[in-house]
Amino acid sequence: MRRAIFSSLATALATATLLATPALADAWRGTYLVAGVKGEDMLKMREGPGTGYKVIVGLPNGTVVRVQSCERIGNTRWCNIRLDRAPGLKGYVSESYLREK
Repeated sequence: MRRAIFSSLATALATATLLATPALADAWRGTYLVAGVKGEDMLKMREGPGTGYKVIVGLPNGTVVRVQSCERIGNTRWCNIRLDRAPGLKGYVSESYLREK
């Protein structure tokens, strides 16, 4: 009986952990503004999550983007985004330049 209870608790804990992980990833989903870019510079939207990837386009402050997901690569959190006005244009930007709309 004890084994059955322990087994059920272990299964419930494992299931809860697996279900919680996507919820954390989804916490960043939604609409955001590009913010904090200095001067005349632009936020570089890249083909992949890192500075080694090709720049697709520069985004000025105020650009509205839709975040699909985010992931940490080294010390930077990179977000997979789509442009609000051009949903076919997608890439990765540093999370530190995104603010909730």
